[in-house]
Amino acid sequence: MNLNGSWVRSIARTERGVRILDQRRLPWDIEWVELASAEMAARAIREMWTRGAPLIGAVAAYGLAMALRNDPLALDPAYAQLLDARPTAVNLRWALDQVRDHVRNLPLDARAAAAFARADAICDEDVALNRAIGEHGLTLLEQLHARNPDRPLNILTHCNPGWLATVDYGTATAPIYLAHDRGVPLHVWVDETRPRNQGALLTAFELAGHGVPHTVVADNAGGLLMQQGEVDLVIVGTDRVTANGDVCNKIGTYLKALAARDNGVPFYVALPYTTIDRSLASGSEVPIEARSGDELAWITGPMQTGELATVKVTGSAVHNPAFDITPARLVTGYITERGVTATI
Repeated sequence: MNLNGSWVRSIARTERGVRILDQRRLPWDIEWVELASAEMAARAIREMWTRGAPLIGAVAAYGLAMALRNDPLALDPAYAQLLDARPTAVNLRWALDQVRDHVRNLPLDARAAAAFARADAICDEDVALNRAIGEHGLTLLEQLHARNPDRPLNILTHCNPGWLATVDYGTATAPIYLAHDRGVPLHVWVDETRPRNQGALLTAFELAGHGVPHTVVADNAGGLLMQQGEVDLVIVGTDRVTANGDVCNKIGTYLKALAARDNGVPFYVALPYTTIDRSLASGSEVPIEARSGDELAWITGPMQTGELATVKVTGSAVHNPAFDITPARLVTGYITERGVTATI
């Protein structure tokens, strides 16, 4: 990821554990925080210091390694603690399973080192997977731009499917970065993505750092932009895709898919194999996380003085489901590390 002109990953090993960006403070403050225990890793996931399905998995993997460093017998309780941090993103369970299965039959004094090594490998694989997603998506974007070569390709995103949600490159943003670097003229419509504003705060921050032309829009503007012919395709990420291809992603994704279908706009989902959950037949079986109403009732940003402040926007009762389900029938294709496919 391009952060202030330097290429870094969103998670890195430290002497005591790992460091991550505190995403609650972005883009106003760039603050790295160190996680030195499984408890801290679980808290960072639960309270959304860190977020995004692949990155949550990486943080959880290191959290389990840190637990084993402190107590080699802590495998099962630490696994349960980290798994409970958030319910929806399947990468969390996948990464924990990878570490647990890798170390379970090892001698106690070998568990921690092996766990850290497996967590390192998970991160390296995530980078490679996202790069491959980017390469396959790049071909798609080049083909779509060739249909209207006299103007930039207009892409609509939702939430943050970028390097802040992964170890590097991102899922849905990987093709965008590679296309931009290849010289494909493009422009990104960035959904603000209420209630946590991951689009306005995080995706726009990423795109600006990479020099990608973009414009932030209200969540409800996407349909109108499609009607006006201002969107050539939609690309989103996902927290879980079930065996039949249903897509669980940030709340509001379903509405974008409906608008895209109504206006003949291609709707693509970018994901690695680690986000596919073949144990669930359809999206109706996915647990939908209900988060605190405070995320919707309050909003944080800088005052004119530059000081961060949190203000209340409603005093009414709030219901805050974090995800929705987009049926497979509304998905044009899935951009994976294996290629662009119509089915999972």
